[in-house]
Formats: sequence, structure tokens, C-alpha cells
Amino acid sequence: MKLPEHPFTVTDWSGVPVTRHEGETGHALWRSVMMGDARIRMVEYSPGYLADHWCDRGHVLLVLAGEMISELKDGREFVMKAGTSYHVSDFGDAPHRSRTAGGATLFIVD
Repeated sequence: MKLPEHPFTVTDWSGVPVTRHEGETGHALWRSVMMGDARIRMVEYSPGYLADHWCDRGHVLLVLAGEMISELKDGREFVMKAGTSYHVSDFGDAPHRSRTAGGATLFIVD
């Protein structure tokens, strides 16, 4: 990821509009800002959320609160608790998706 030339910017996430994205079950609430081609997001997964698709996009993801499971299409699963992160490049491994029993809050750059 190459970030474009951009001035120093402070984001008050409480003022960023929310978009709702339905999962296979549950939903995700996204607050997103763009910096060139880079998307920076604060995401809240509802309890019982399961993503409705397998993703090949690269991400840097940090779990801020709660717990989620990052599931790879090849069967591997990673329990992600508050304070843990992962990073993967575009098409860098098997496609992945997220699920959570109790909900989670994430910070994601992709």
C-alpha cells in the first residue's frame, strides 16, 4: 500500500457517517474515510455476524474490542481478541471472512 501525499488529518470517528452492511447473519456498521486509494475504516460487527462473502483484498486489521474469528477458505481459523491484529496482501493467502458470536469493533486499513 502506498499512501498518497496528504496533509496531517485528525479523524473524529463519531462524526463519520455510518453505512450498514448485511452479513450472511448479523450486520456490520462501517465508518469510512478515503485517502487516495486507501480506505480507512472503523467497523462494528453485531453479535452473531458472519460475512456474506470470501474476501481476497489485502487488509491491516486491529481488533479494538470484543472477539472475532478470521476464517480462511482453506479451513484455517484464527481467534482475534482485543489487541490482536492481522495483515494480508491482495490475494496473499486463501480468501478470508470474519465471524463473531458476541460482536467486535475493528480498525481496518485497506
